[in-house]
Formats: sequence, C-alpha cells, structure tokens
Amino acid sequence: MANVFIVGAAGKVGSRLVKRLSDNDHQVTAMHRKPEQSDSLTGLGGKPCLLSITDASVDSLATAMEGADTVVFSAGAGGASVELTNAVDGEGLEKSVDAAQAAGVKRFILVSAFPDAGRGKHISETFENYMRVKRLADVYLAQSKLDWVILRPGTLTLEEGTGKVNAGLAIKYGDISRDDVAETLLAIIENEGISRKIIELTEGETPVREAIASVPA
Repeated sequence: MANVFIVGAAGKVGSRLVKRLSDNDHQVTAMHRKPEQSDSLTGLGGKPCLLSITDASVDSLATAMEGADTVVFSAGAGGASVELTNAVDGEGLEKSVDAAQAAGVKRFILVSAFPDAGRGKHISETFENYMRVKRLADVYLAQSKLDWVILRPGTLTLEEGTGKVNAGLAIKYGDISRDDVAETLLAIIENEGISRKIIELTEGETPVREAIASVPA
C-alpha cells in the first residue's frame, strides 16, 4: 500500500487519480487550493489538504508531505498567463521537489508535457512559455536526488478511457484521455521498478499495466 501525496488533486487528472488510488486501498492526501473542493475530494476517498502551490513555502509543503512515500505533481496553470504558468508549473514544481527531499519522500512522479505538442501549428507566446517551463521543470526534477518518473502525455481529452495505451521512451505524438493518464499513473505508482525514466504516453492498443511493465529498464 502506497502513501501518496498529490499536488493538483482537484484537477481533471488529479481527481481521477485520487479515486483510483483509494479504490485500490492506497492512502492518498489530496492537496487543493479552494476550500469548496474539500468535500468532493473526500468523496473520492482522499484526505483533503488545503494549500496553494503559489503561496506555500518549501517548509509548509514539506510538513504537509510528511509520511508520504510518493508525491505526484499534476498541478498546472492550464494555459493561463505567463506569470501563472511560471508560478505553478515552474516555481511550484521546484518547491515541491525541494519539499519532497526535505520530507524524506522517496519517489516523485511528474505529469509533464509531450515535446511535440503544438508542432506544425501557430504557437502563441503563452504556449511557447508553457513548453519552456515544462522542459525546465523536467530538468529540475531529473537533477534531484529523488527516485523520479516523468510522464509526458499527448494531447489530453475528456473521452472515456479505454484502459489501453501506447507508452515508451520515445513514441509518435497523439491524443490520450485523462482517464487513461490517471490509470497509467496508478500503474507507475504500483510498479516501483520504474525509476528515473521519462515515459511518453498516447492512446494505443496495449493494456496499461502491460504497457508500463514493458518500459525498458
């Protein structure tokens, strides 16, 4: 049984992961920034933790993470302003990594971005900054002493998950449902043999757990 702390638990991926972790008998602390999100996260089986990633200090995050063996960072500014993206996806990730190390957390899983996102299209300044920040966040985590995994899903959809994906160290770009991203995160959490890997993820034909088990060591 894992003890998981989720940063961004009220998001579309995070909330799906809270439910899956709880349904599989894992303990999950669900960090969220709005008081009104508490009841829904409790209903999904999580233990709510009211804390804003933009306002929290490393010390306050570390205190909240105490006792967790895994942190999942799925927070994101969702294509908002450059300033908010920098604060959440950039500085927020860095604070979370530092806090996890201070709290003695062993494993850190980051939901990042597929590097081919937006290729061949007109890219706004905001999106270009988003991709830059995501890349730097990957670098920051990869240079830490944590046992990390970086998951890079393709374009996220709200389609119902199929439970089948394409996962690998380098794959062709495509879409992926948020359901299947959450299912993949659960599979990674339950497979401790996956360590210090960057995994790209799209919809596919392979059952999630089989796909994750097949990622090269």
